[in-house]
Amino acid sequence: MAKPVVAVVGRPNVGKSTLFNHLIGKRKAIVEDVPGVTRDRLYDNTDWAGREFIIIDTGGIRFEEGDIFAREVKLQAELAIDEADVIIFVLDARQGLSPEDEQVADILRRSGKPVVLAANKVENFDRQLDYYEFYNLGLGEPIPVSAMHGLNTNELLDQVIAHFALPKDYEEDDNAIKIAIIGRPNVGKSSLVNAFLGEQRVIVSDIPGTTRDAIDTPFRYNNTDYILIDTAGIRRKSRIKEATEKYSVIRALKSIERADVVLIMLDATEGVSEQDQRIAGYAHEAGKANIIVVNKWDLVEKDGHTMNKFDKDIREDLKFLAYAPIMYVSALTKKRIFKVLELVDFVVEQHNRRINTAELNRVVNEAMMLNPLPGGGAKKVKIYYATQVRTAPPTFVFFANQPDAVHFSYLRYLENVLRQNFGFEGSPIRLLVRQKTGKD
Repeated sequence: MAKPVVAVVGRPNVGKSTLFNHLIGKRKAIVEDVPGVTRDRLYDNTDWAGREFIIIDTGGIRFEEGDIFAREVKLQAELAIDEADVIIFVLDARQGLSPEDEQVADILRRSGKPVVLAANKVENFDRQLDYYEFYNLGLGEPIPVSAMHGLNTNELLDQVIAHFALPKDYEEDDNAIKIAIIGRPNVGKSSLVNAFLGEQRVIVSDIPGTTRDAIDTPFRYNNTDYILIDTAGIRRKSRIKEATEKYSVIRALKSIERADVVLIMLDATEGVSEQDQRIAGYAHEAGKANIIVVNKWDLVEKDGHTMNKFDKDIREDLKFLAYAPIMYVSALTKKRIFKVLELVDFVVEQHNRRINTAELNRVVNEAMMLNPLPGGGAKKVKIYYATQVRTAPPTFVFFANQPDAVHFSYLRYLENVLRQNFGFEGSPIRLLVRQKTGKD
């Protein structure tokens, strides 16, 4: 089931970005005491009470006639509202209800979406009069918060998740492997879908940005059921001209969340761009099984070293995807495209692989004997044992006497050891270090 989406909206300078930063637990949105600092939508993943969701920070909605910038920000906010499952409407309790607040409320009422009112900048939570007038908006009870100090945001989040749909016991097809195809515009994502299906199911055009939505298409190959999720191309921010293309980024991210495997498509004629790196980072951070698919291979002049050179360049530019296999294809000629599906089956198995605890600790202990942990001061750093706590992605917990003293470089060494012994090709691995309870 796709994660719910929560949009944070309101007029400028009411504290939307401060609230957004508090809810995601990091300073991602620029916060300044100047209206209009947040021009674009920002998004991140967060959770509350066991419910994960995507949260979007939007620019302040203004209504000045003839202001192109204000019109663009307003359009962006409206698109975020349209995409959202729940909306947090942030208001300034110090300034009170303004005509602009009432205009924003009109937009929200027309959307028909659930709205939670956040009366921000409240200093005295016992004085309901400070935010009582927000009842006049007719959007329910305002919840007093202080985003700056993180006060009462727990009650706000309780109200937000109360509007989420209950998790379902099934998705579109529990037995089907869901494949998200992501990449920059015009790398051939829709062409690959059509090549798999053998028919023109998705619009294909040389004009970048033809696919606006994520489109699901079920099909069967070699007695295995798949669902292809063709996503809109993700553009670099500076090149985005239409608001609908910005809108498509959120849908691409939601498609990644729903997928079992992500095909990260590159254009063989262009190599790896900075935007390709960002797009691949989305899939890696989501913990999905990943395959790098280099399309338009038929257009590349080749000699005996061409593929090796491409491999080397891709590995250099996408270091964090060292675990992901690379497949060279031509969606146009269908060359090697069904080898991709064979690889999909394999990486799904690797992504869901579970290692026996005894075998895991045998390998880890041998690795620590060959390369002992560096010292942690007066007390020697020890890892006592490890266990796999989940699959998809494979996640391992190492119990140590001094978790903070286990350096990330040593964890990288342990990850390499796990890969050498158990594979996990195409899958990221999560390594966590926890405090061992009890005596040494």
